[in-house]
Amino acid sequence: MEMLDFVATHYAHVLLEEHVTFIEEFRQLEKHAQCLYVRLVNRKGRVFARNKLKYPELGEIEPLVETLRANGWVSSPRESHFQDVLGFLTRDEISAVLFSLFAGVSRSLKKPELISFAAEHCVPTDFLAQLNSDRILVQHRAVEVQYLLYLYFGRIQDGLSQFTMRDLGLVRTQNFRETYEPRFSDRTESLEHFYFARRLHAVRAASATELQEQRAETSQWPETNFSGSAAIRDKLAYQLGRRLEQTGDAESALDVLQTGESAQCSERAIRLMLSSDRRDEAEAFLERCLAAPRSDEEWLVAKDIYERKFRKKRTSALTDLLRESACIDIDESQIGAAENAAVEYYKAQGSEAWRTENSLWRTFFGLLFWDELFVAESAALHSPFEFLPATLADGSFYARNQQSIDDKLALLDSPRAIKQQLLQTSTRYYGTPNGVFRWRRNVLDALFALLNHAAGAPSRIMLRRFCEDYKNARYGYPDLMLIEAAGLRFIEIKAEGDQLRRNQLLRIEQLRQAGFHADVVRVRWVLDPSQTYVVVDVETTGGRGNNHRVTEIGAVKVRDGAVVARFQTLLNPQRSIPPGITRLTGISPEMVMDAPYFVDIVDDFEAFMQGAIFVAHNVEFDYGFIASEFARIGRPFRYPKLCTCASMRKLYPGHRSYSLAELCRAYDISLQQHHRALCDAEAAAGLLLLINEKRSRNLTGQP
Repeated sequence: MEMLDFVATHYAHVLLEEHVTFIEEFRQLEKHAQCLYVRLVNRKGRVFARNKLKYPELGEIEPLVETLRANGWVSSPRESHFQDVLGFLTRDEISAVLFSLFAGVSRSLKKPELISFAAEHCVPTDFLAQLNSDRILVQHRAVEVQYLLYLYFGRIQDGLSQFTMRDLGLVRTQNFRETYEPRFSDRTESLEHFYFARRLHAVRAASATELQEQRAETSQWPETNFSGSAAIRDKLAYQLGRRLEQTGDAESALDVLQTGESAQCSERAIRLMLSSDRRDEAEAFLERCLAAPRSDEEWLVAKDIYERKFRKKRTSALTDLLRESACIDIDESQIGAAENAAVEYYKAQGSEAWRTENSLWRTFFGLLFWDELFVAESAALHSPFEFLPATLADGSFYARNQQSIDDKLALLDSPRAIKQQLLQTSTRYYGTPNGVFRWRRNVLDALFALLNHAAGAPSRIMLRRFCEDYKNARYGYPDLMLIEAAGLRFIEIKAEGDQLRRNQLLRIEQLRQAGFHADVVRVRWVLDPSQTYVVVDVETTGGRGNNHRVTEIGAVKVRDGAVVARFQTLLNPQRSIPPGITRLTGISPEMVMDAPYFVDIVDDFEAFMQGAIFVAHNVEFDYGFIASEFARIGRPFRYPKLCTCASMRKLYPGHRSYSLAELCRAYDISLQQHHRALCDAEAAAGLLLLINEKRSRNLTGQP
């Protein structure tokens, strides 16, 4: 009822007569009949076994079914429901009907094959007549429900489970304003969007027969009069074309792809032309894309393919950019965290470095235009479930706020004024949920560095893209921002085996065209002798970080194959120490009674860890306890990890046990006070040296 009331209030101007009737007649149903219909809407499919509708909270189901049947909300299956019924029936049920209608039907056919046979050879009324149709119930008015849900959510939604998830506290809704704006201004716009959205939703799970039906319908697709519906049509053309291509129907796939106008559609169409030896057609298509591109991305795609296929260029622009890029050497123990490792690498070189990716530009955009997005009278959402402002969702942000946007963009030539405004906005609204960016403690650090080291014009160009086409401008930006002796630079980090995506190349080109220095940098994994490791061991009150606390931390810092520093402290765990733990570790309640709390030593420990790799024997245990202690005082703890147990298993196979004690015995490593933190950390450091020795030999090819 909440959904229907919302749609009736905000979308009366786009409802057809059948939708108005639906809402009115649904309101007239008794409540339990409404509840039963909603349960049908929330279930998968439109066909149900009547005897499996068991909802004790609704009382007797049969009278409710009859109420729905009498009012046209459900019925027994009819000819128009044939395909839905086939999908609902089991393989054996379909087989039984087919065996009664046709002689010689193979009993080994699988359900999809039986459905295809039935769809091709059966008269629907004859097939349905063989069923006990009284036990089958079909939900009516499914399209009307789908349209109403589409108006509310802006996407094809199967059911109302989002409301249930919200009421259970599992899904947040946005209530910073009570202002809601319909996503469609008139009926033509809403019906055009819905037309393409329904078909896009259906194509993903369509059968071969349904794909051909959709393909035949492409000639009847309506002209798109709105950018939103054109975008959905392009996605539909691409998805349908790819599905047809997968079935072997390349000719139909090519026809469908050419009805779309996206760079994705163009690229796939060109490749199909080339693979089917239609070079002249492909060349003409490429020349059209280059002469009159429909987007920057289409031009980039066309230029790349044209030069390789018709100008004998050997490699793609993506490959060229990767091959031409600089390379940095990072210790291979940081595999899996290439971007964070690169940040530390550049900081060690004396540069300032931030992990920025998409967050920098989205945060800059969101803070700079916070008033226009979230405060002004024109600021609104399309529904309580959405966080993205309506003007960004429908692409009208710049048109509606052109003067104030231009005024703020002009301020980019005055970094001091912009920084003051960003500081005021972030102070006033910090933590307010929004659909543009995520708040962080140091949200302004990278932004202020950008403003301090870049001219206003390049940023103005990039931010204007956000204002004019937010949905297509928000992703694909380089991983890092650096402040070096030569100035500000954006870099995309690529580790060995990584590929450069086309949207990343596009963003690099756009940044360069705007006036920024932007590059790709490759990471080469090596054994770096100057890499710092901190080998950690913790003693605790028990085995789980959620319920137990740390009683002792021991850590040794290793660099260039030697221990260079040590850290050790007992801690007051603020809870009891079980006698069994005392017997194991030797740490008694009396020993920690006057020991510091974790919060007292956290700064010293973090300084000891700075720039290092966190190493431990069974690293998840020690790392988990330390991270939990940091979380309790509201601080993050994120470091690359290396496990000496896992590494020894990999590099030194064949041991019956990989416990710390057994490995120390096998390799003659001192372990005099096992289960005391510093002693265990010293022993694990000895294993680390063995591990790095073996890694070094492996990397250099030595036996």
